[in-house]
Amino acid sequence: MNALRLAEAPEPAAERILKTLRTHRQGPLLTVELNVPEQGNAVTDAMLDDLLTVLDEQDPQVRVLVLSAAGDDFCLGGDRGEFAEHLAHDPTGGGVRASGTRARRVCDALTANPAVTIARVQGRAIGAGLALALACDLRVGADTATFRLPELALGLPTAWGGLLPRLISEAGAARVRDIVLTGRVFDAEEARTLSVLQRVVPEDALDAAVTDWAKPVLRRPAAALRVTKALLNSFTASTRLADVSVLDPELMAAVLTEQHRARTAR
Repeated sequence: MNALRLAEAPEPAAERILKTLRTHRQGPLLTVELNVPEQGNAVTDAMLDDLLTVLDEQDPQVRVLVLSAAGDDFCLGGDRGEFAEHLAHDPTGGGVRASGTRARRVCDALTANPAVTIARVQGRAIGAGLALALACDLRVGADTATFRLPELALGLPTAWGGLLPRLISEAGAARVRDIVLTGRVFDAEEARTLSVLQRVVPEDALDAAVTDWAKPVLRRPAAALRVTKALLNSFTASTRLADVSVLDPELMAAVLTEQHRARTAR
């Protein structure tokens, strides 16, 4: 992804390299790029740790955070191989629970971020990848982007990072039942009708669309922006009624450990 060119950049761009991410700072705009394209930017514990590091250390002067991805796909979901490694090391599911807790913290940090968060989506966004995008305030996708929640077909609950209550809040329960229970692929235009995306553009126009959103936000007074973001989050959370996604790590661990016991007992 090319660095966004903003007319007003108060300081030179700075870049930081982490194990699984690439970050780019341009004044009050921070771009965080998932940067493991050879693995489809699959979410691992290392990526979650990198995201937590960046989000925990975020400069309060940042007003817009763009979440993007290198390569052809935004994110192909969680690394199932790593789940298997966790279970091999600890059949009681302790590693799975720890990973799920990290995921929850990352998604909550994106949602509660004082900056306006923008997801820039190309290619496929599957499972955990969809959850990361959905945790952002604004989401723009290429017209060729596709989405899928395959967890049920893989024998897993849809329990990662608080995805399900966020998705129901944005898209509505009836439509979420369809995409969760069938696990079908849906395209960018349907994602827009579901409010998974707010904008759909040709892939070569993604940066321009992000800039169109970022530029007016960067001009807003910082205090008013923080308070408005907090109000929006508060009102959105109140419409979710009972959000039991805090149990996501336990649910995922329970299902995976049961499957692991069944396999090893054969």
